[in-house]
Amino acid sequence: MITILAKLQALPGKEREVEQAFMTMIAAVKANELGPVVTYSLHRLDSDPTTFLFYEQYADDAALAAHGKSEHMAALNAALRGNLAGRPVIERYTKLAGIS
Repeated sequence: MITILAKLQALPGKEREVEQAFMTMIAAVKANELGPVVTYSLHRLDSDPTTFLFYEQYADDAALAAHGKSEHMAALNAALRGNLAGRPVIERYTKLAGIS
């Protein structure tokens, strides 16, 4: 299992546009990738409404690669252009143990 943490910060005043782009992305992932994408959840930092975090889990490298090459990822990137305060911070983790 592969886990991705993606932290993105909207420009001040662009929070709604960024959130809407993320909601559109979540719907597309649910419609097209459910199964290989195990978890895909969006969070907002309580102390800063411009900061968003995606918690993502993928079944394997193929699922992660397909997600990155999807049409909806390209659409998200286009929608975010000019609305982010900087580059996303993306970290990849490999699950070692846990309970479900």
